[in-house]
Amino acid sequence: MNLRSGRLKGQMSREVADFTSSLEFDRRIFQADILTNRAHTTMLVEQEIIPGTIGKQILNALEQLEKEGIDALDLDSAVEDIHMAVENYVTSVMGPDAGFMHTAKSRNDQVATDLKIALKEEIRGIQKELLTFIEIILEMATENLDTLMVGYTHLQHAQPTTFAHHLLSYAQALKRDYGRLQDAYHRMDLCPLGSAALTTTSFPINRERTAELLGFSGPMENSIDGVSSRDFIAETVFALTMLGTTLSKICEELIIWSTYEFRMVELGDDFSSTSSIMPQKKNPDVAEIVRGKTAVLNGELVTILTIIKSLPQSYNRDLQEVTPHLWKATDTLSSALTITMGMLSSAKFKGERGEELARANFSAATELADLMVRDAGLPFRTAHQIVGRAVTVALDKGMKAEDIDTHFLDEISQELTGQTLNIDNAVVKKSLNPRDIIQSRKVIGGPAPSMVQEVIGNLRDFVEENKKVLPEE
Repeated sequence: MNLRSGRLKGQMSREVADFTSSLEFDRRIFQADILTNRAHTTMLVEQEIIPGTIGKQILNALEQLEKEGIDALDLDSAVEDIHMAVENYVTSVMGPDAGFMHTAKSRNDQVATDLKIALKEEIRGIQKELLTFIEIILEMATENLDTLMVGYTHLQHAQPTTFAHHLLSYAQALKRDYGRLQDAYHRMDLCPLGSAALTTTSFPINRERTAELLGFSGPMENSIDGVSSRDFIAETVFALTMLGTTLSKICEELIIWSTYEFRMVELGDDFSSTSSIMPQKKNPDVAEIVRGKTAVLNGELVTILTIIKSLPQSYNRDLQEVTPHLWKATDTLSSALTITMGMLSSAKFKGERGEELARANFSAATELADLMVRDAGLPFRTAHQIVGRAVTVALDKGMKAEDIDTHFLDEISQELTGQTLNIDNAVVKKSLNPRDIIQSRKVIGGPAPSMVQEVIGNLRDFVEENKKVLPEE
């Protein structure tokens, strides 16, 4: 069918047709377009808007197309888009009566509906992967409840923790990423179909019925909004961008931890490469590529926002250019998620090295200051000053944390405050032991194994509850 044979006299040049065609990225909504046409045609028949015999012919042609697949369509750029390609196919099967399929429907509301159907499916797929990733992290955390490591702030030794506690920080971030996708899904779960070009139609259509047939919770309540809004795309890509940021942070830490200087983790060989000239190298290439690819998501989001920010309400052809950036974002994120999940699950955490770092460089200093508050009744700022001075002196003398005793602390306290602390030496030594420190952190969110196990249980419940919500394959 040539749409230009109506109002327009001239034919579009091949160059212009190629430039304006959306067929290249419309492939992603082929199945959704069949579903939309099927639901709309079913409703038209039920409402007695078109004859039942013609409706049956249309539905049979759509079923035939679904079986044959997208390759059965004429995807010449002169056709413009997938909607016309599908209609042309139905026309080739049953003749001009196929035109009844487009009664009370526009490509404007159809493309918005198709995009939502396809994107809802993409979101559900990513959510399933996220739940699997969280499960993997929970298994790894369970295996590393007592595996020591040092926690960092500013990439400097801060306080002792465990690999389990650190891994659960990833799980919590992924849980929020899941929630953002869920929020986006719920907000897009209203059907544009029936908005037509922009002001609905005078035909007695049943929009509730088509929404039901297509799996939406209901129809959109404003037809102009129905054909023009693409905030559901922007919101979804924002959620994907945040998820990509989470993945990038995980990869960044794996890169750092796998260095000789850290030696806290070894990445699997299938997620590493070597140098073309330096045979000793084991490079974290895959993590680096994930880190780079997730940056693409930022660009896709900005591009989408830039396209839609200055458009007047109702449909504008500019909206067509949003779509390829949406699919680039979903594809990039999906592959990055799968790769990061596999890479982290295959990583080996080096417990001995983790403990070595946890015991080094006075990472227990905060607990020592807390001890002075509890046992000596000092204000925290005074205790902070004493411990800071003690660390400075110890470093100057070449002392390690285990060399610090109550006598040494009394000397420092006497120098700064004129008073001794008189804390039991066994208590001082206990406060400098990373394992004892971790066991004492029984506050909600802390690294004590009992608290970590509680969080693991909560996250397992979250996974199981959301598995029930997601549709089966």
